Amino acid sequence: LTPELPDHSLDTAGKNKLTFEVLSDVGNKVAREYGIVFQMTDGVAKAMRAGAKTHLRNGDESDELPLAATYVIAPDGTIAWAFLDADYRNRAEPDDVVKALGALKSKH
Repeated sequence: LTPELPDHSLDTAGKNKLTFEVLSDVGNKVAREYGIVFQMTDGVAKAMRAGAKTHLRNGDESDELPLAATYVIAPDGTIAWAFLDADYRNRAEPDDVVKALGALKSKH
């Protein structure tokens, strides 16, 4: 899930040879519901606008981004497992996600 506009999210998926579907969350609507949106500082926002062109890719001037998060959602819509880290370089370990999915499967 990315705040990028749909055309840009498709471009990102292609450039990175992703083998999964990338969904567009324009305006961070879903991320906001999960409480994971943050406001970039002025200095970071200026750098991101100049380098990554976030204002163009995301289609807004909000200077907001979602934290990198991974969720395993149960069939009833509850969060069965979550990983969240303020440092975007830290991501959920695939083995941990697979274990969480296995645990969820054994419950249902």
